[in-house]
Amino acid sequence: MEPRHVNGGGTGRPNVKWSPHLLTRDFTLVWWGQMVSQVGDGVSKLALLWFVYSITGSPLKTTMIGLLQTLPPILFGPFIGVIVDRVPKKLLLISSDLIRALVLGVLPCLLPVDSFSIERLYLMVFVHAVASAVFGPALTAAIPSLVSRHEFTAANALLQTTTSIGIIVGPALSGVGIATMSSQEVLCVNAVSYVISAACFAFIRFPRAESQPSGGGSLAGTFSDVLDGFHYVLHRQRVILMLIGAASMYTFATSAFSTLFPVFGKKLLDLGPIEVGYLWSAFGIGLLVVSLGLVSLSAWSLPKRIQLMALSSFISGLALLGLIVTSNRLIAAALMVIIGMGAGTLTPVAWGVLQEIAPASLLGRVLAIYNLGAMTSAIAGMTIFGWVTQDFGERPSVFGIGVGLFLSALVSMRVARWVQTHWAETTVPSAEEPQSVVMVTQPTSH
Repeated sequence: MEPRHVNGGGTGRPNVKWSPHLLTRDFTLVWWGQMVSQVGDGVSKLALLWFVYSITGSPLKTTMIGLLQTLPPILFGPFIGVIVDRVPKKLLLISSDLIRALVLGVLPCLLPVDSFSIERLYLMVFVHAVASAVFGPALTAAIPSLVSRHEFTAANALLQTTTSIGIIVGPALSGVGIATMSSQEVLCVNAVSYVISAACFAFIRFPRAESQPSGGGSLAGTFSDVLDGFHYVLHRQRVILMLIGAASMYTFATSAFSTLFPVFGKKLLDLGPIEVGYLWSAFGIGLLVVSLGLVSLSAWSLPKRIQLMALSSFISGLALLGLIVTSNRLIAAALMVIIGMGAGTLTPVAWGVLQEIAPASLLGRVLAIYNLGAMTSAIAGMTIFGWVTQDFGERPSVFGIGVGLFLSALVSMRVARWVQTHWAETTVPSAEEPQSVVMVTQPTSH
């Protein structure tokens, strides 16, 4: 099945336009489904974090939510990649949405208030995270089936707009809900949002024949497919390994910041749940602005896009340091907009590069390995900065997070220079794999 493109499907430079169909009809369904589910995520995320911190008073226990959400990609990531490459993506996406609706939407509504313990919540969050660990790579790996190659970055950026709108709307609604209802009732909103997302995927037309790994369904074949993915990343595409390094430094900092943000808002700025929600919405505004800007940057060369990743991380680090020295809420909101703009660049660009470079038969495993590196770093960041916040205070923790973003900028700039020196990008006009890119190495001294 050839996707329908708003620019006529030509081979020239991208001409991304706003229309009733965002890039393609099927991608439009994905976008609307994600719009609804991301708002639900925004509502539930603050409710979860605020609930744990309000009853424990412990930043370390608050970070347990974030830690549980990052464990599945670390524990099961390579095998999830094989599943994404083997199983029809439509089935994976619908099933993941329905599981998430059940464990973090329906069950909280059915459980009595006195049994809604932290331990039970942790278990529900972990199951939810397993489903999300499958959903993320499956959705990203599905993009090449829905849009043409030159629209990959635009599609990733448009999907990120749903995340940013969820961040803008969700926490504000969650703050009001926490103040007027219980956290348990706020979590129930998620069930409806995930069901709507699953319904949108039901109407998407995926290609009937999808590439499958060669290992078959046996356990030995599964391990062989996992090793094939690692071999490709470690030995055949060095630029992917370098991108994982940049993303790891980025998630080391940003995961800790997002998980501990209610603590920072409460301690540094003396905010309540409603004000914390509004301030986090300012972050979402910045994320939305940069996501819309990235839609028009699909035509940029690979080195320029990676340089933009470096600049965005550097700007985010500067703005984070600004949070340490201000007590003015308006200035803090402006800084959060800047942080959101900086933080919103890396993921769409990095995913676009991976979608261009990796062959379709390996894309799920490449994305899973990328997530494995990023999430391993994220769990380290949340643990370290949770401890720093508890033992040394909020300002040293925010300072350390800013330094982490500066390091991400340095690594990203190194990747851009390496790509510019060693690789030349040429599009392969293949009817069978229109998304493929050949990375041709230039002569080097080593």
